[in-house]
This record gives sequence, C-alpha cells and structure tokens, in this order.
Amino acid sequence: MKPMTAAESFVQAVQALPLRLREEALTLPEGDRARVEELRLRAGWPMTALICGAERPLGGPPVEGAELERLVEIASGASRHTVLDQMRRGYLTFAGGHRIGLCGTTVLREGEIHSLRAVSSANLRIARQVRGAAGPVLDRLCPGGRLADTLILAPPGLGKTTLLRDLLRAVSEGEGCLPLRVALADERGEVAAMYNGLPQLEVGRRTDVAEGCPKAQGLMLLLRAMNPQVLAADEITAPEDVKALITAAGCGVTLLATAHGEEWAGLERRPLYRPLLEEGLFQFLVRIRRVGERRVYTVEELK
Repeated sequence: MKPMTAAESFVQAVQALPLRLREEALTLPEGDRARVEELRLRAGWPMTALICGAERPLGGPPVEGAELERLVEIASGASRHTVLDQMRRGYLTFAGGHRIGLCGTTVLREGEIHSLRAVSSANLRIARQVRGAAGPVLDRLCPGGRLADTLILAPPGLGKTTLLRDLLRAVSEGEGCLPLRVALADERGEVAAMYNGLPQLEVGRRTDVAEGCPKAQGLMLLLRAMNPQVLAADEITAPEDVKALITAAGCGVTLLATAHGEEWAGLERRPLYRPLLEEGLFQFLVRIRRVGERRVYTVEELK
C-alpha cells in the first residue's frame, strides 16, 4: 500500500468537516496543507489551523454550534451511540486514524462522565505516515541489531505517535535491525487506523493489532494470544497501563511505549510513572522537541 502524502492526509481528514468548513479548509495551498497539524474549531470564533505550533485563522466566518454537532455526526457515520465510549473520554477517531478532540457540556452519571452534549469546540488532529521518521534513532535503539525497551517522551502534538508508528514498521520489516514479531495495543485507532481488518497506516508485515479496547486489556490479550517479541502502546495514561507493562516485562518481551512529558526528571515526580522507573523497564528514552519547523530527537540511555 502506497502511503498518502502529507497533503493527501489533510484532504482525507477534512472530509469529516461540514461542507462549509471543508471548503474553507481546502482553500489552503497544497504546501500549507502538508504542514497543518490540527484544525481548531470553537463556537463563535473562526476556524484556525495549527502550523508549527502556531494557530493561524483561515479567514472564514465564526464556527456555529450546529456545525460542531454536524462534525460529530459525520465522523461517527451518523451513529453517535456507537462512539459513546470514545466521546465520554473526550475524543473521536475516524477513518485514516485522524482524531477529533471534543469539549462541551458533560453529562454525569454516578460522578463519571457519561456523554457530551452541546459541543463547544473541537480539535481535528491530522494523522500522517512519515516513512523513515525512525531513521535518526533506529541504530541507537537497536544495540546488537535488536530493539531495546524504549519510552518515547514529548509534549502533545510533537509526533510521538508518528515516531512510534514508524519504529513499529521498521522493526517489523527488519529495517536496520532483526525482524521481530510486534503486537500493538491501539486503543484509539490512531497508530494503525484499522479498516475492515487492514491497517490504513503502515505498521509492518509482522505486526498484530488489537484496536479499540483499553490499553491494559489489549496488552494482556496480545501477550496471551500472539506470542509477540515486541509489545507496544501509545500514551501510557493510567495505573492499569503501567501494571500491564510491568507484567509484560516479566514475560520477556521488549516494550515500546509513549508518554506525555518533556524531561525524565518530570516523570520521576509523577506518581503514575514511578513504578515504571522503579522497575527499570526501559533502557532508552527518546525525547522530541521542536526547533523551528523541525522535530529533533534526543536518545538517552537510562541507568
């Protein structure tokens, strides 16, 4: 499967927008389309494009509440009830691995968020295949030709998922390292973007994907069912995820995961990640930072 260009991914993603907003987004020149990271929609304000970390108004009239509701309808295939579990967690993933973050009035049941109504803002994040993104770090992460346990760390929007995806592809295909069996717990469907059982984004021929279930359950399912050599998950955010990774590490698989943050020292101060650090689960840390329009990777060996 030939991967989409960055501009083609943008065109695919904006199909979820209501017609007026879609046409507005498509007024962007192709060069700008390739650079857009997110489209931000806020009721009462014009739509903006996030390019290299800065928001830029597109020049259209303010977004209306009805357009935000229509966005949810289109992205869910007119079956809002089928995506209720995602929406109560504040996002919606649709074909191609693109994700819409949502804000609005929450409906609570027994102190837990049950659903969202009166959507007031949305963040359409463009998913892109960047083949070769792992190239600058792959050699360092594969001492002796085999991938080592690795944690990718960066603030939101700097390309953790993009790097993770390409690392999976490279390891699964044996590019620059031994080819390994890979298992991916893709809770939100952003990494592989499965459709009718086929990944829409390249994750490699030896990669098995469990999509749509909570990461902790997905990791254990894959460990039991698929005999992986590498076990991967995007965005470790809950104590259950941490426990699953610790369990998997005891079974002899290589771990590959991402987390929100900027520095290792910051992780050490957060109770969620402390068990991972105490167990010494990861051999390498990859940090991502932005320098101008470039993303720079730094690899640190953890003692």
